[in-house]
Amino acid sequence: MDKSRFAFKKANYILLGIGVAAIIIGFILMSGPGSTETHFEADIFSFRRIKLAPAICFLGFCFAIFAIMFKPRKKTDKQ
Repeated sequence: MDKSRFAFKKANYILLGIGVAAIIIGFILMSGPGSTETHFEADIFSFRRIKLAPAICFLGFCFAIFAIMFKPRKKTDKQ
């Protein structure tokens, strides 16, 4: 199959993988113990879960959009 017919190049897939990995890391950082009716868990208001993890997810989504829009330069032979 002709590779020129594919929508994405290898660089697009690598960048998209990095973006998806950042999103997954952000969601992992958001996870943790939750509060129940009998016990309040103050960790739900920690810096990691309220500010850091959503910022990493947001940057991951932005990076994934960039990866989709990115157009690698064509290799040209100058002789």
